[in-house]
Amino acid sequence: MIEIPLFPLRTVLFPGGYLPLRIFEQRYLTMVRDCARNDTGFGVCLIRDGEEAVSPVKTALVGTYADVVDWYTLEDGLLGVAATGVLRFRTEDVWQQEDGLFRAQVNVIPEAPEQTVPEAYSVLSDVLARFMEKVSHQYPDYAPEKLQDAAWLGYRLSELLPLASIEKQHLLEMSDPVERLQNLLDIMPRFQSA
Repeated sequence: MIEIPLFPLRTVLFPGGYLPLRIFEQRYLTMVRDCARNDTGFGVCLIRDGEEAVSPVKTALVGTYADVVDWYTLEDGLLGVAATGVLRFRTEDVWQQEDGLFRAQVNVIPEAPEQTVPEAYSVLSDVLARFMEKVSHQYPDYAPEKLQDAAWLGYRLSELLPLASIEKQHLLEMSDPVERLQNLLDIMPRFQSA
């Protein structure tokens, strides 16, 4: 078990995903400074209930550990941070410090061994290939071969498709990459034009 700072958000981050953030609250400025100083990351968890800025929140039990890969000053003077998802974790204990920052004891969720995308899901590879024509710049590790990696394919489609946050959370919590692909295949008809 490891202890990490948490950043509760109304979004779901997947391993390998890109997350731009605008940091303006002191507790998160301090968190980012500490992450940079100690070469550590932070956990991103979906807010299930509450308003993070004004009251205690309830977060999803499964989140994604993120590394800060860049920071910059935004036009409005706020701190911009680019983070990437690294691995999934399950929270065991969450508490809030006096400064308002959430911290948690977490266990890393191991990823399934790498699997090639089964033929039955090749249409999903085609869909993601079309997405990548527009967003590949957000994925420095992208190569066309990644479209055949079941976990990578499932994570990318889960984050790029316009799904409700609770659906994305459900997909994040799945441990079997092929099960995730099946769920994505089942919802694809929603996005076909009539």
